[in-house]
Amino acid sequence: MQRAPRTMRWSVKAWGLALCFVSCLFFVAFQGGKLSLMLLIIISTLSVYLLLGRWSGISSARGRREIGGVAGGATLQAGSALRANIRVDIPGIWPIPYVTVKDRLAKVGGETQTYEGTFVPDWKRRGELTYVTPPLGRGLYKFEAVQCVTQDIFGLFEHAGTIEMPLTFSVLPRTVRIPEWRELRTLFKGHHQQSSVNGSQRETTQINGVREYIYGDRLAKVHWNATARTGHWKSKEFERESLPKLTIVLDRQTNAYRTSQQFELAVSVAASLLQFSASRGMATGFLSVGGGRAFSAPPGGYETRKRIEQHLIEVQPDPKGDPIRLLRDRSRLPSTGSLVVLVSPQRGESLMKLLKWLDVNGVSACHMWINPETNAGAGGKDDWAAALRSVGVASYNIRQLEELPLLLGGKSG
Repeated sequence: MQRAPRTMRWSVKAWGLALCFVSCLFFVAFQGGKLSLMLLIIISTLSVYLLLGRWSGISSARGRREIGGVAGGATLQAGSALRANIRVDIPGIWPIPYVTVKDRLAKVGGETQTYEGTFVPDWKRRGELTYVTPPLGRGLYKFEAVQCVTQDIFGLFEHAGTIEMPLTFSVLPRTVRIPEWRELRTLFKGHHQQSSVNGSQRETTQINGVREYIYGDRLAKVHWNATARTGHWKSKEFERESLPKLTIVLDRQTNAYRTSQQFELAVSVAASLLQFSASRGMATGFLSVGGGRAFSAPPGGYETRKRIEQHLIEVQPDPKGDPIRLLRDRSRLPSTGSLVVLVSPQRGESLMKLLKWLDVNGVSACHMWINPETNAGAGGKDDWAAALRSVGVASYNIRQLEELPLLLGGKSG
């Protein structure tokens, strides 16, 4: 349990009480009588009570915060609500009428939420506060110090202490499971298109190991030496061809997004596509255009995926995040036969020219158009989609994250 540091403060009320006590002393010295003596006794008793309240133990309070099994550095999914329980133990014997507990949850680069509650200490001078946070959005979060505040029975003086209980955790962006991307098999070019016709990778002639025999395996695949050695049927495991290379580009340009919800939708779409490619074992690159540019060339391993995941937790719009300018850099251009998926709310002539330029250089392109406005005219949507189709570019109009699996041709996840 953490201990609160001791704090000492003199307020205007304290100086006022001292002035009353001195005035009563002068009143007794110069006036005398029962009235002045009675006032001095009352003020003295009240002063002693209020003075001893400073040593009530609240400044030395200890506490412990428990949050539904979440430890420091944990990673949660967006939309998760946390149930927090703060237990406070106050040393000493001086009576405390009540304790107000304030806990603050700060989002790095965002707003701070304050949770406040009051409890009456039991005979062991213990109490607790329980609260539930609203669903949390994507980002890095940090619990700050807990503040404990109490007052005397007259409400004249306030005594406070803080308990240091730091805790940080991360919240991933919202994602949706994509069962199938039917049009993906037609978006790649050359030999990549042939290798993606089926939902799985084709086997090569290179033996990669031994596996258990599966009913229906051809006799040519049976590993006779391993079968004789183990006494169980074994089959040869062959290496598989690599799936097509996919590059996901996240548009972070500040001027392209009208609201923060629109940018969050773009991040969620990019994260969902990354999950889909990882589940299919596809070599996937990721390009986040901005001042803090993050680029990962395919193929990427576990460390690369964790780095991209951390980037998606922290990423914010950036005035330098123009994907059109950066994609024209040939050093960043994916290999021929690859597919570039642009997640962006932009559309227009400059974007059309970029997509044509990619096609000329042998790179297929797909536009995930982030357009959450439900009142957008259908004609504008159809015109843009038709214009892209005329140059061989697929386009998906995404208004809600839940629509993504249906738009890609699969069932809702």
